[in-house]
Amino acid sequence: MQQERDPYKENKAPTPVPSLDRPPMKGMGGLIQMVAWGILFFMPFFFTGRQEQSITLESYLHFLKIPVSFMVIFYANYHVLVKRYLFKKHTIRFITSNILLIAAVIFIVHLLPAPHDRPEVEHSWQEIIGFFLGNTILYILVAGLSVAIKMTNSWYAAESARKEMEKNRTEAELKNLKSQLNPHFLFNTLNNIYSLIAFSPDRAQEAVHDLSRLLRYVLYESSLPEVPLGKEIDFIRNYIELMRIRLPENVKVEVNVSPLINQEMKVAPLLFISLIENAFKHGVSNTHPSFIIIDIMQEEKQIHCLIRNSYFPKNTATDKNGSGIGLVNLRKRLSLLYPGAADFSCGQEGETYYSNLKITLL
Repeated sequence: MQQERDPYKENKAPTPVPSLDRPPMKGMGGLIQMVAWGILFFMPFFFTGRQEQSITLESYLHFLKIPVSFMVIFYANYHVLVKRYLFKKHTIRFITSNILLIAAVIFIVHLLPAPHDRPEVEHSWQEIIGFFLGNTILYILVAGLSVAIKMTNSWYAAESARKEMEKNRTEAELKNLKSQLNPHFLFNTLNNIYSLIAFSPDRAQEAVHDLSRLLRYVLYESSLPEVPLGKEIDFIRNYIELMRIRLPENVKVEVNVSPLINQEMKVAPLLFISLIENAFKHGVSNTHPSFIIIDIMQEEKQIHCLIRNSYFPKNTATDKNGSGIGLVNLRKRLSLLYPGAADFSCGQEGETYYSNLKITLL
C-alpha cells in the first residue's frame, strides 16, 4: 500500500527576509563597480597610441593617486558615512565628515612633496585656485554618486523586504481562512450524516466512508497552493453525491460540467465548495419542490461557476450551522488569491438564489 504524503510533516525552510544593509543584486552591482574602476585605472593605456608616448612605471604610479583617491571618497561614503550619519539624519555631521575627508585627500594627493626629479612649473594663483576648485568638485561628485547608489540600493532592499513581509502576511491570512473553512465544511457534513443515523444506519455508514475520501482531499490536496481543476471538480461531485443521500425526492440536483474544461489547469483549492454548501443549505425544502443547478464552464483562461437554487432562507436567529462564514471567507480568499482577476456576485431573483463566480487564471 502506497504511503500518502503528509504535507504537515514536511520541513519547509522559511523564506528569508531581505536585509536593509544588503543591496539586491549584489553580484551585479559589484560587477558594474569593478568594470567602472577597471576603465578608470587603465585609462592612461587607452590614449598612449594617440599621444605617441609610452607609460612608465613612475608616471603610472603617479596617475594611480587619482583613481585611488576617488575610491577612498566613494567607499568611505558607501560603507561608513551614509549609514552612520545620513541614514540616522545627522546631516551636519555627514557634510562635515565629507569636507574633512575631501580636504585630507586633496592634501595627500596634491600638496605632499612630489619626487625631486620632476620639474617644477610656476602657476598663477588663478590657475591654482581653479585647479583645487575643479578637484574639489570632482570629489563632491564622487561622494554624491556614492550616496545616490547607496540610497537607491537601500530603497530597493526596503521595498523588497516590505513586499516579502506583505507576502508572508497574505500567506498567514490565507492559512487562517482555510483553517476556518475546513471545520465549517466538516461541521455541515457531519450534521448531514447525523440526520441519517436515525432512519438509515447503513446509508450513514456509507456516508462516513464517502466523507473520509472528502477529508483526505481537504487535509492533503487543499494544503497545496493550487490543484488541478479536474481534482477540484471530482471533489465537488463527491460532495454532491454525499449530500444526495439525505435529500427528499422533491429535490432536483443537476450538475453540468463543460467537456471543454482543461482538467490540468491549476486553481486554488476549495473555492467553489462554499457556494455549493450555501445552495444545499438554503435551496432545499422537505415540503416544497426545490432545485439546485450547478454549471461549471471554461472560456479560454476564465473559469465560470454559476449556481442557481430555490430559496428557502434560514432564520439567522436560530440557525447555528455556521451561517455566513463560508461566503465571507470566500470573498477574502478571492481578494488575496486573485486580486483584480475574480468577479463574484450573489443575490435573489424572485424565488431563485444565484451565485456567480468568474476567475481569470493568468
